[in-house]
Amino acid sequence: MTASIDSDLQELGRQRPEWEPWLAVIQEVLSETADAQWDGFVPAGIEAREGKVPRLVGATIALEADSLRRWTERLLRTASRSGTAKMATLKRAIQAPSDILALFKASLCQDGDRLNEIAVALGTDPEAFQAVAALAPVPFLHGCNRRWTHAIAQSWAEGYCPVCGAWPAFAEVRGIERNRYFRCGRCAGEWQLYCLICPYCGMTDHNELVTMVPEQGGTSRVIEACKRCLGYVKSFTTLQGSPAAKVILDDLASVDLDVAALDHGYRRPQAPGYSLDVTLVDKPIEKFSLWRG
Repeated sequence: MTASIDSDLQELGRQRPEWEPWLAVIQEVLSETADAQWDGFVPAGIEAREGKVPRLVGATIALEADSLRRWTERLLRTASRSGTAKMATLKRAIQAPSDILALFKASLCQDGDRLNEIAVALGTDPEAFQAVAALAPVPFLHGCNRRWTHAIAQSWAEGYCPVCGAWPAFAEVRGIERNRYFRCGRCAGEWQLYCLICPYCGMTDHNELVTMVPEQGGTSRVIEACKRCLGYVKSFTTLQGSPAAKVILDDLASVDLDVAALDHGYRRPQAPGYSLDVTLVDKPIEKFSLWRG
């Protein structure tokens, strides 16, 4: 994790001291995301997809189950120390045996029903479990974005991420040209759309699209909403795009916009933009023999 990102994390903690327990979880995620070992788990030989299919769809992913278990347990352990009763139940998930590949797959594919089943089986609070489990694939997904960022088709015109199929966390309106990019909150990927459009239903009629501006803070942070599907996306005006590691912090720091959108009856879809349907297999840890000459 860079000094700049660490400074942003500390500043967010000063602004929202009540968030300190959750920011400790985010810090673990950001530290793990910087580990290049995850790049080695990115599937090789996957060609760029045609049409509307994200690159990760249908992939076979080989992961080291032991390494994955250690990472997941560290994440759950940090979250369980938050001091809340719901998060404290996550200790049971650390102590109980579980199919780590099945858990990771459910998190990666944003399978809320399966995560709920696992939470109940482990005796943890489902809401707390899903919130933390959703972060487990982030380091791997950042690895995918690092490996594939230059292979994304410029013609991509869907509302969901071309790498992992997630809906955008927010939009960035960049530079004096005011080019509009969506940013993925999971892999931190970006994709440009050339018109004002609802990412969820594709609406482009300006009569059906509204912009809500906060009473304080000017027009650099707004909510773009669709009256047809009642979806919304946060939008930030900026000179340049945020670094990949900062996307998750930008999303968290703008939670006041999420609250305002919900208060006005808008919401984000619960299901992902595109189902991944991946296959996970255990990748044995490589062992080296020492030879005497």
